[in-house]
Amino acid sequence: MCGIVGYTGAHEASPILLAGLRRLEYRGYDSSGIATISDSQMIVRKKSGRVRVLEEALVVEPAPGSCGISHTRWATHGPATDRNAHPHVGHGGTVAVVHNGVIENHSSLRKELEARGIVFKSQTDTEVIAHLIAVELGDGDDLLAAVEAILPRLEGTYGLAVVSPRCPGQVIGARLGSPLVLGLGEGEHLIASDPVAILPHTSRVAFLQDGEVVRVTPHDFEIRHRERGSITPRIDRIDWKPDAGELSGYDHYMQKEIHEQPDTVRDACRGRLRKAEGTAYFGGLNMSPRQLRGIRRVVFAACGTSWHAALVGEYLIERLARLPVEVEYASEFRYRNAPLDSRTLVFVLSQSGETADTLGALREATRQGHPTLAICNTVGSTIAREADGGIYLHAGHEVGVASTKAFSAQVAVLTMLALELGRLRHLSFPDGVAVVEALESVPDLIAEVLKTEPIIARAAEKLTHAQSALYLGRDIHFPVALEGALKLKEISYLHAEGYPTAEMKHGPIALIDKQTPCVFVAPKGSLHAKTLSNVEEVRARLGPIISVGTEGDESLMSLSDSFLPIPDVPEIIQPLLAVIPLQLLAYHVARLRGCDIDKPRNLAKSVTVE
Repeated sequence: MCGIVGYTGAHEASPILLAGLRRLEYRGYDSSGIATISDSQMIVRKKSGRVRVLEEALVVEPAPGSCGISHTRWATHGPATDRNAHPHVGHGGTVAVVHNGVIENHSSLRKELEARGIVFKSQTDTEVIAHLIAVELGDGDDLLAAVEAILPRLEGTYGLAVVSPRCPGQVIGARLGSPLVLGLGEGEHLIASDPVAILPHTSRVAFLQDGEVVRVTPHDFEIRHRERGSITPRIDRIDWKPDAGELSGYDHYMQKEIHEQPDTVRDACRGRLRKAEGTAYFGGLNMSPRQLRGIRRVVFAACGTSWHAALVGEYLIERLARLPVEVEYASEFRYRNAPLDSRTLVFVLSQSGETADTLGALREATRQGHPTLAICNTVGSTIAREADGGIYLHAGHEVGVASTKAFSAQVAVLTMLALELGRLRHLSFPDGVAVVEALESVPDLIAEVLKTEPIIARAAEKLTHAQSALYLGRDIHFPVALEGALKLKEISYLHAEGYPTAEMKHGPIALIDKQTPCVFVAPKGSLHAKTLSNVEEVRARLGPIISVGTEGDESLMSLSDSFLPIPDVPEIIQPLLAVIPLQLLAYHVARLRGCDIDKPRNLAKSVTVE
């Protein structure tokens, strides 16, 4: 969601803060701003729109100083205007604050402050924080103490960065439910909501925990917990690939990340497949084979694309391991009183490791005493730290808001998890070896599918002017259809719905006409003949048909207006191939419609509020 970058050191802060904000643009935002401290004076500049609008404003009115904070905002309270953009300045101009999260009791706090004569300039909940700190600071100069004093009054979530001309060279950060990371440099320190913003400056980081406050200066830092006092943090080192944020010849990050998926799957599987034993192994689960064999039920909790990947995992685990699996929306799971027995294993899935609803589901399962495991992409994230064990995706940094390679990595990991659980039960050695060999072939097979992009781009022309589209798939391809529909909605703003193919007759068939394309995910498999019958039904009603099918499938080709081929492979790895044409289809539809592909409207990469 929103982005925070703070800096204090020997260099001019503005260029460093702006560069950090540019690296956070992938998260989604509607305005940006900066506050710097120079000669005990505070300079604030903020603008609605993209970071480039702020950069242009700073050319005319610079913000000098070697200490400052900056922010990209995704609106929660009040529309995207210059006034509502962060930073917000407290009473008397003594404090500037940037904030990620939501303050749930902001209305009552605002009324209290207004009764004291304080005038608000924005509609945001964040301005309440700025005024509270300014009032607490008064005529003093202990900014850390002022921040600590007001935090107990805030109900909700926050990641904060605060500066004051009373304390030049200091940046205060605080965290509760919204991520914040400290970057440790030489003669400079940084804080950010996402390590990607600061990693070009340092690879040494400390992740703040909930309830912690940090004070940084150019040469030292201090972390305190509101209940435990001073904290000695764990310092992590994060690998950073210099080209992770570069387009490398592609037109958009989404296109680049789609084409990175052969390496994505290869990296997700590296070191985890055991062909000699016909199984897979995950060291991070922190569970013995005996403990895993004792599991009688698996629950997945996730949101969005991760939820779709979990649905694929449900089919895979039930097929290979014969274990009952339930897939829950994380936002619903945390508020239900779901009956979970002692042999239930709860997995949460999140690309960012910071998704608020998924983190809430994890904490609810932990509260009930269940083993909780995480499948996520971000090392050091909150979910990764709080889970009892887990599996990293190793998908690398994903810039495009619409997730692509993280989905493939999740499905690859879930296939290996199904294999490991299956081999602990009834799955035979030859069958296990067949799964291993199939997974090993996936990277090269995805590369083959990517070569068909020109065919997919032509098929996209049939969707460009549609008002709605249906995505249909059977069995393991139903969640792939859901994911394809989501991608189209996310980046092209074209309405699309995913359904199990046979459900078409139970209502959606009423929508089919010449202007409503149907996208069938229909590789050859055990239910292929039934799927062909459903395609015939759409064709009889003159609905345009785009199909993803096994290359050489003459029957499906003859019924389709556009046929997107994938190689003939075992059913268990078909989702990893079938999703590629759907990702590229959405990409090219959005391109033809002139949409902002990498930063679609209203969306945020990491949803850190409910």
